[in-house]
Amino acid sequence: MKKLILAIVPAFLLMSCNKIEEKIDQTVQKTTETVQQKAQEAVEETVKKTVNESINSLTNSEDVQFNQVFPGADKAIISEGTGKKFRFPNGSEGFVFKYKADKATLIPFLESQPTTDENKSDKTARKIDGQSIIDKISFIEKFLPENTVDSGFLDDIKNDKSIEYYRLKRFPNNSTIIYNPKNQTVLQYVEVNK
Repeated sequence: MKKLILAIVPAFLLMSCNKIEEKIDQTVQKTTETVQQKAQEAVEETVKKTVNESINSLTNSEDVQFNQVFPGADKAIISEGTGKKFRFPNGSEGFVFKYKADKATLIPFLESQPTTDENKSDKTARKIDGQSIIDKISFIEKFLPENTVDSGFLDDIKNDKSIEYYRLKRFPNNSTIIYNPKNQTVLQYVEVNK
């Protein structure tokens, strides 16, 4: 009988250990899945909050005239202009202008704008590849509610190969200029560096 008990006890202990190990594995797997799900929910919530704050800053933007940011601009340089001033959640401010202009007049005018630091400023506008701008617009467009931005203009930017892209830094203003030569429409984003 003792031999039988001695033979059964280790087998019983081995089975118990296997069941305990199986239970531990299940608990670890369940905990891992829960942690991953909570992390994903936290990331999604953070992205939604940041996008909502950015959209709120844009919708709470104020109208601004082009010549308020670029002194000396008159009707001969731009026409049909609209502009918005906004603040990002991080406190920096920027401007978005949409207007019509002749590139041959506009670019030299912007290059001649006064600067507070010539060492940090460009002398001339640089023509750039617009693919990074198109990629950013495509990414941001996914998060914007419908009818926030004129989708026709965004479609033109993404599909029209004749559109030209420029960057010009005249400190503290850093401009990204999107120019459509077909209709002379300009979309200009101005970031104000501090």
